[in-house]
Amino acid sequence: MIILVAFVFIGTFVYLFQRSRPKEISYQELSPEMGTITKSTVVTGKIQPRDEVNVKAQISGIVAELYKQAGDMVAQNEVIAKLKVIPEMSQLSSAQSRVRLSEVNLKQAQTNFDREKKLYEQQLVSAESFEQVSQALQQAKEEHAAAVESLEIVRDGVSSSNKSGSSTLVRSSVAGLILDIPVKVGNTVINSNTFNDGTTIATVADMEDLIFDGNIDETEVGRLHVGLPVSISVGALQDLHFDAILEYISPKATESGGTNLFEIKATVKVPSDVTIRSGYSANAEIVLQSAENVLMVPESAIQFEGDKTFVYVLKADGTYEERPVETGLSDGVNIEIKSGLTSGEKVRGPQIINN
Repeated sequence: MIILVAFVFIGTFVYLFQRSRPKEISYQELSPEMGTITKSTVVTGKIQPRDEVNVKAQISGIVAELYKQAGDMVAQNEVIAKLKVIPEMSQLSSAQSRVRLSEVNLKQAQTNFDREKKLYEQQLVSAESFEQVSQALQQAKEEHAAAVESLEIVRDGVSSSNKSGSSTLVRSSVAGLILDIPVKVGNTVINSNTFNDGTTIATVADMEDLIFDGNIDETEVGRLHVGLPVSISVGALQDLHFDAILEYISPKATESGGTNLFEIKATVKVPSDVTIRSGYSANAEIVLQSAENVLMVPESAIQFEGDKTFVYVLKADGTYEERPVETGLSDGVNIEIKSGLTSGEKVRGPQIINN
């Protein structure tokens, strides 16, 4: 027992002695290298078509048929939907009354023409009188045709003489991809007027002309200019990056959560074999500054003391000397050395604690 206690006591003493001894400290040795340093910022936003066109109805009515659905391609002037007109009773009654009146006038004009024609053939009336009656008959026919056409438009939304340009057929004003059709068969739609924007039948966009739309902080917008290259990454498409060109910087800020943000837009170049959907969340990496073929060291080797910047350079005898340096651009990992170092020297890096 005495030997065991002595062993524990001696072991504890040795352990505490080892722990109390100063630990040997060494440093990593870093070599300056030539390379390129870029400082960039990442802007969050969305990928969307440059222009989205809302196709609206020209008349009020009920959706009778839908010929397209979201995701279909549509050509310019291609029919998307057909509407059924619900006429107003006052307009319908007025149009019907006009047709009946025109029929009466046409019948009377035809009777007068037939009578006048017989008299003219017997040379009992002058040619001038016969021409007047003929003209009256022609006018009565035109008035009757106009009344019938007006009735068809009020009742059906289209006349028999102009079916190809029917306002009951909703046509796409542009060619592209149908992004959304917010109506269903049986829905009531209204045309655009002074009091409302009208019902949207479909939203169409050219998905080959895409832009990145995002917002950048005011502290960084001053370094941007139109034409800068942009690298786009889409969260839904991993490991894919697209090139883009900055084309728009908003001249006016919008406030969000106490921060002033400026809208930016960039033209996105998407390969033909990649499918992009409108509204994809994306990140845009924009290079703000770049320094090529410069001497650089890891930023952890730089020492800052007040307004003085220096490094510890390894000497031939294994010790370090303090040397002031002039730094330049930093990307957060490496920093540019403008003067004070050469590529063949070594500098002291972070500490390495040896147990």
